[in-house]
Amino acid sequence: MASGAAILHTEYVDEPTKSKSPFFPGQPVPVEFFVGRADQVNRILQRGAGQVASGKPVSIFVEGEYGIGKSSLVTFTQRLAEKKYKLLPIYVTLGGCKSMDDVAARTVECTLIAGGHESTRGEKLRNWLAKYVGEQGLFGFKINLQALKTDAPDFSSPQGMLAFFEEAVKRLSDEGVAGIFLVFDEINGIVGDPGFSMFLKSFVDENGVRREPVPLLLALCGTDDKRREMIQRHKPVDRIFDVIHVDAMSDSEMDEFFTSAFKSVGISVEPAALVLFRVFSAGLPKIMQMLGDSAYWIDRDANIDREDVGQAAFATAEDVGRKFVDQQVFNALRSEKYQAILDIIGQQAPLEMSFVRGDIMASLSDVQQKVFDNFLQRMRQLNVIRQGERKGEYVFNVLMVRYYIYITAQRRKAQ
Repeated sequence: MASGAAILHTEYVDEPTKSKSPFFPGQPVPVEFFVGRADQVNRILQRGAGQVASGKPVSIFVEGEYGIGKSSLVTFTQRLAEKKYKLLPIYVTLGGCKSMDDVAARTVECTLIAGGHESTRGEKLRNWLAKYVGEQGLFGFKINLQALKTDAPDFSSPQGMLAFFEEAVKRLSDEGVAGIFLVFDEINGIVGDPGFSMFLKSFVDENGVRREPVPLLLALCGTDDKRREMIQRHKPVDRIFDVIHVDAMSDSEMDEFFTSAFKSVGISVEPAALVLFRVFSAGLPKIMQMLGDSAYWIDRDANIDREDVGQAAFATAEDVGRKFVDQQVFNALRSEKYQAILDIIGQQAPLEMSFVRGDIMASLSDVQQKVFDNFLQRMRQLNVIRQGERKGEYVFNVLMVRYYIYITAQRRKAQ
């Protein structure tokens, strides 16, 4: 270093240590933090778990847009059903699965995990499926994936998987297990395989006609378009599911969520701040988690006010844009020439997925109107919107893009 050169030091702010954040963006909500959804929870428990515990198999499809809280809902009801009806919860994420062999292997793997590491129930499952259990590691056992992949075809047929679950219930019956609560989540990729739809139909039908059906509650989580894609690939699938729709949370559910979460860590929320939480989150649980977490780290006085929520909304908007919006779309939506158009669209109800060209045009200046058709063309090129069924109607293809337009418009309005 040259003589006399300045030495730069990074200055760190010594902030008070915070407790564990009560928010869980990007993952299902722990049972103790779950709020709302009483109608859906009761329906799954009464018409689903209760019936299965009595010996009648049931199949449901939990339907809702991305980020609406489907995964948290089913994992929460799994825990309730385990406690009340003695159903073994098996939660299977099918992301990355490209064939029924992949689905079978993932299901067996998740069944092993469902048993737990220390319980007698877990030990019995590991002893039964010992060939798929690898070496014991510091953080528990490892899965012998090679052996699992080799035997996956034995479980990938409807008959093979039914036999697998029948044996699982038998082996755990003396532990009080009365049945299985099986969840297939993240189904977007595997839905493209027609074999998946045909498997589901045969799996449900063959169990239903057995003299002694396997006590199984099968739940799939997905969007409406994925359910319809399954039906398109194998029409009889439309008859096997009780569809449970999940909408955005109500104002009272949002208030309960934010108030309870912050109260659990000794932080109060001002009424005016609750209003802004409702405005910026639009009842979307994924956004509520992100917004609440941002506000938690921004807060400095154990009291959430409007300023805290405003700063959190700014951070959340950027986070949503970078995480859930394609880069080309993200850049286009930040273009200055489109801001007036986006602000008008953003003033519509946050989950309104369509707009009419004439309605937007009526609110634009002459200069802005000349840009509008270019905007529509660009958004269609980027697959952000598609033409609707009505004349002049355009429909957003992705909820998170629609939400990003909404929250950025609301943020600019509040500034």
